[in-house]
Amino acid sequence: MEGGGTLPEALKEERKLGHILPTSSEASSVKRSPWGFLLTGIVGGALVAVYAVATPFITPALRKICLPFVPATSKQIENVVKMLRCRRGPLVDIGSGDGRIVIAAAKEGFSAVGYELNPWLVWYSRYRAWQEGVHGSARFYISDLWKVTFSPYSNVVIFGVPQMMPQLEKKLELELEDDARVIACRFPFPHWIPDHVTGEGIDTVWVYDVSTFRGREKRP
Repeated sequence: MEGGGTLPEALKEERKLGHILPTSSEASSVKRSPWGFLLTGIVGGALVAVYAVATPFITPALRKICLPFVPATSKQIENVVKMLRCRRGPLVDIGSGDGRIVIAAAKEGFSAVGYELNPWLVWYSRYRAWQEGVHGSARFYISDLWKVTFSPYSNVVIFGVPQMMPQLEKKLELELEDDARVIACRFPFPHWIPDHVTGEGIDTVWVYDVSTFRGREKRP
């Protein structure tokens, strides 16, 4: 054959000169480089971190009735505290968010508890209570409000949404003692007649004394 040398010899020569592609086994070894594993680990870790952070915020939204986190304004807190003056007994904030109401109540001398589904907000609330020096009287728990019994509380604060108010109204009416007071922010209860109303717009607060609406129910 013309062209000088056999085919295997030509391949060997090209291989020596670096002009030939790597074999399949060599290519696979390149693909399995440490950089590939490192990149896969970084991407996987990032996805796990995003899932861990986002799940507590997304899960409540998948419920039939969602209680979104909207921070209370300073005026709302002021109105709630005003309606708690001359009141005694333990306080509960239903859907306590970042703990502003509970911490404000604790500063006023109340033994205050907040129930919140989002664990990140609960942990942040505990940190804020410690930072404000009221961690002994302001406590926070991760819990669904429908699984909590509110009979031990004399003062109830709720930042609700219209869809949940009728059902919550029935629950509180069954569980609260006659001397209890319920303070609703942003949205009133559908059937109860408030004893006091203060504030304007989104800062409006409706106050309901259990003894009042139970007394109305007992009238002939």
